[in-house]
Amino acid sequence: MTTPSVRAMRAADLDAVLAIQLACYGAGFVEDGALIARRLAAAPHTGWVAEHEGGVRAYLAGYPSVAGKLTPLHGEFEEAQRPDSLYLHDLAVHPDSSGLGLGPLLVRHAWAHALQAGWRQSTLVSVQSSVGFWQRQGYEATRPDGPGQEARLATYPGESVYMIRRLG
Repeated sequence: MTTPSVRAMRAADLDAVLAIQLACYGAGFVEDGALIARRLAAAPHTGWVAEHEGGVRAYLAGYPSVAGKLTPLHGEFEEAQRPDSLYLHDLAVHPDSSGLGLGPLLVRHAWAHALQAGWRQSTLVSVQSSVGFWQRQGYEATRPDGPGQEARLATYPGESVYMIRRLG
């Protein structure tokens, strides 16, 4: 068995990313390939894939942000001019690769990138009953900044929780 590895996401990975997304999410969460491609172009240094046994098995897409601000579901990434956080928008592991630790592997890789960039926190929206996973990674529930960001949080179906983790 090979050891999983993490590398930067590339445009050539989009088909694999879409396949993982379809395998993991309900219809309300699936985001379109053109949007994912635009996000990758907007934030090319904060998207990663985990490869295992010759293929992409998981991915993590994020972008430089500020604490308290989030992206609505199906929204464009809005990179902050003076980021203080790495916003993790989407982490997905193909169900066939569950149990390999690919999610935490990608998250730790993202934190290392954030710290190297000088960002001292990571934020995200927990969906689909994933709060426990994110708490095990050290994230805590918090409130987004103001009614506009609360409205963005409300674009996610079901229970969605804005979360933050201090880094370093």
